[in-house]
Amino acid sequence: MAKPEDQIGVVAALVRTAFLVNAVYAESAREFGLTQQQGQLLCVLMPQAYAMGELSTILGLAKSSLTGLVDRTERNGLVRREPDPRDPRGIRVTLTPTGAELADRFYTETCRRVADLPATLTDQERDTVAALLSRVIHHNQVPLVFSETL
Repeated sequence: MAKPEDQIGVVAALVRTAFLVNAVYAESAREFGLTQQQGQLLCVLMPQAYAMGELSTILGLAKSSLTGLVDRTERNGLVRREPDPRDPRGIRVTLTPTGAELADRFYTETCRRVADLPATLTDQERDTVAALLSRVIHHNQVPLVFSETL
């Protein structure tokens, strides 16, 4: 249990938690031979293919940055571009079989590492943190990048 002098405010707690999760995510990506953004792209594409515009919104990237990310990831054989059946001029990005396998391994390991972060919390405390953060996420309409696995 945190001592009163160890207590930090909600802003500092959220920012420091974001840095903590980001560091774990970055380390995991490096170990799988990915950049952090490539790891995010693979995870986003796990359930389905997306149009470039959709990916730009989900990942919070400018279209030129997304194009470069997709180009590099495509050169590595992890994603491919295909025509969008809903838009004759559109392109959708999907995982290749190699990309899907790597995405699954990366996702599973990264989730395991992030799940270990609140190891000192009881099950009830974990549920409380999850409920409170869920409200923050829903209120701010954060796009789905990671779904629930554990």
